[in-house]
Amino acid sequence: MKGVIPVHVSRIPLLFSSFVLVSILTAGCGQPAAPPAEQAAPAAAPAQDAVERGRYLATVMDCNGCHTPFVKGEPDMTRMLSGHPQDVAITAPPPRPAAPWAVVLSDTNTAWAGPWGVSFTTNLTPDRATGIGGWSEQLFIEAIRQGKKSGVGRPLLPPMPWAMYAKLTDEDLAAIYAYLMTIAPIENRVPNAILPAGAPGTN
Repeated sequence: MKGVIPVHVSRIPLLFSSFVLVSILTAGCGQPAAPPAEQAAPAAAPAQDAVERGRYLATVMDCNGCHTPFVKGEPDMTRMLSGHPQDVAITAPPPRPAAPWAVVLSDTNTAWAGPWGVSFTTNLTPDRATGIGGWSEQLFIEAIRQGKKSGVGRPLLPPMPWAMYAKLTDEDLAAIYAYLMTIAPIENRVPNAILPAGAPGTN
């Protein structure tokens, strides 16, 4: 018969198997690709570096506003956090202002006079002789927590808002300490406070 290609009977099983295989392969081409394996969630960000956290807290709490000497109304950052300048001598309280005023402030913004006497802002740099370089982290935390000079001395004087700062966590206070230990040490011996007669403490 014309137009018909003879096929040997023994080849039929082989042809059928090939047809099935091709059908399976081509059928798979029209299917959507399998979804990719779910990616692992990114690792949690590491905890904020303690020094950077301390820098942030010292900035927003405006430590420079009292502990850095002012020049022409601005903090002199070459003396950052070095406290009341030792060369600006104040030996007695100024005359009390007329009511309703109660406080007198030095032009360096580092000496404050009021009913408590005269307070001088502390050298917070890590200078070991005149700053807090010899303080431990725990001593620093205790000074803020207890509102005591060096953690054990007389009460901290205004304008230091220690009662508010005492509400910081230990981690926050430790971060501030860590930051302060990284700033430039400045040798500057802050004078002792001038207390009213009969006030507890001598410095």
